[in-house]
Amino acid sequence: MSDDEQDTQPQKKNHNKHRRDKPWDNDSINHWEIKSWKAEEGDALPGGSLLEESSFATLFPKYREKYLREVWPIVTRALDKYSIKCELNLVEGSMTVFTSKKTSDPYIILKARDLIKLLARSIPCQQALKVLNDDSHSEIIKIGGLVRNKERFVKRRQRLIGPDGATLKALELLTECYILVQGNTVAVMGSVKGIKRAREVVIDCMNNIHPVYNIKRLMIMKELAKDPKLATEDWSRFLPSFKKKNVQRKKPKNKRIKGSYTPFPPAQIQSKVDQQLDSGEYFLSERQRKARKLEEKQQESIKRSIEKRMDKEKDFEAPTSKSSPKVSTSSKSQSESTNLDIDKLKEKFSAAGSKRKTSSSGNTNDMSDFVDTGKGKKKKKKRTKE
Repeated sequence: MSDDEQDTQPQKKNHNKHRRDKPWDNDSINHWEIKSWKAEEGDALPGGSLLEESSFATLFPKYREKYLREVWPIVTRALDKYSIKCELNLVEGSMTVFTSKKTSDPYIILKARDLIKLLARSIPCQQALKVLNDDSHSEIIKIGGLVRNKERFVKRRQRLIGPDGATLKALELLTECYILVQGNTVAVMGSVKGIKRAREVVIDCMNNIHPVYNIKRLMIMKELAKDPKLATEDWSRFLPSFKKKNVQRKKPKNKRIKGSYTPFPPAQIQSKVDQQLDSGEYFLSERQRKARKLEEKQQESIKRSIEKRMDKEKDFEAPTSKSSPKVSTSSKSQSESTNLDIDKLKEKFSAAGSKRKTSSSGNTNDMSDFVDTGKGKKKKKKRTKE
């Protein structure tokens, strides 16, 4: 397309009078870029030097003292390039940086402040010195107060690090930042965008959202950023949406029921001596006490033996037939007739039995006639002749 054709194309008019096009509204300009301070190119302060001295100090833990003593000459040489003075106080356990009359860059004192903060948070010296560059920033994220339970806090912090530091390494590659987890803080060094993304992942991890989900999201965003066609489009349709499961918390087994409030204290529990005085056992001799205890044991054993015997006898009891509460009139009449028939049969059998007994007794009497017992003979009286 020629230049004449481009000029003939109608340009879109901006009807919003409060928002006119500005010369810096151009895609070719990188608004995130921070221009470095160059005194050679004419960058200078209005008065030639800073008006007053600025200083920042920070404390460091005892275990960092040995390392800082070894590294402090390197830190001093690095800050001398920017005309910043530094001081290491081993008595108080503090590091201090302050400006001098030769300091030309007004913002470098804030960079030096970040440097001593990172050194106090166990970041190596070679890595911490990179924060003095204009394209590098730092932030210390406090995670100590995000979780109440100490055990849960340790588990989530370990989840952020991952097995053998794999999760933390993946997060560093995706955000292009240096991340160090130390105690109750997480130190992050890198660009502004990278620090912002790393901060979101760290806080989500402490709020019980696994960092793997955010890492997967960052990987997709990194691939989409490479495609210029999708630069101005919405990426929400490409990003995964992870639904949070509604897991119920563990309920306590026994809930303690609070009683009604009473201003008076509870009654004092009786001691062993008081109990013996109430029962009268205190005034007994040792022999009498033993005899009483022995008697109580015997009575208890008798009670137990009786209870066991009763339990054994229950097995031999006949089960009681439970009659139905509602019985019809016909069933009642039938039961009465059957009872009458049974009574008649009983009478017949009893009569037959009595007859047999009488017959057997009669037979025995008849047999006695054939047996000579000698009792039945009577002496014949001789008749005398008169």
